[in-house]
Amino acid sequence: VLRPADANETAYAWRIALENDKGPTLLALTRQNVPTLDRTIYGSAEGTLKGAYVVKEAEAPLQAIVMATGSEVELALEAAESLEVDGVGVRVVSMPCWELFEKQDAAYKESVFPKAVTARVSIEAGVTMGWSRYTGDRGIAIGLDHFGASAPFEKLYEEFGITSEAAARAVRSLL
Repeated sequence: VLRPADANETAYAWRIALENDKGPTLLALTRQNVPTLDRTIYGSAEGTLKGAYVVKEAEAPLQAIVMATGSEVELALEAAESLEVDGVGVRVVSMPCWELFEKQDAAYKESVFPKAVTARVSIEAGVTMGWSRYTGDRGIAIGLDHFGASAPFEKLYEEFGITSEAAARAVRSLL
């Protein structure tokens, strides 16, 4: 299952799908208009091939990690930017494919999610289940664990707290 954040990740996800001869591949794409990230500023989308990668490194000493998948990566980047203004060092990790990330060696996993950084927040509108594997015991998973709400995504995100502001508050509560 691949849930890319932008057009660049989508291109790599398509490559993964074409090269996968061991089973089915699902590309979960959004209907939302998401920006194509400027890869001269953000990490290379080639990291999609490893399932997860650092899309934005902390500008201050690393204190927290905000991770997301798909269209929520934009929210994670916004949260990091607002925290960086206050001097909080936040790394943003894009996780388009958990399954591929789990196949990486321990050194790569540690390079993305250093054990020493325990202030971790995940953002995924779909569901929070499973994110504790990456957020750890102290971490906070932001998402929606029920079905049936129907409205434009902006209204739903605001109503259910799936926002960059909520992610920034969650990080602050962990520090």
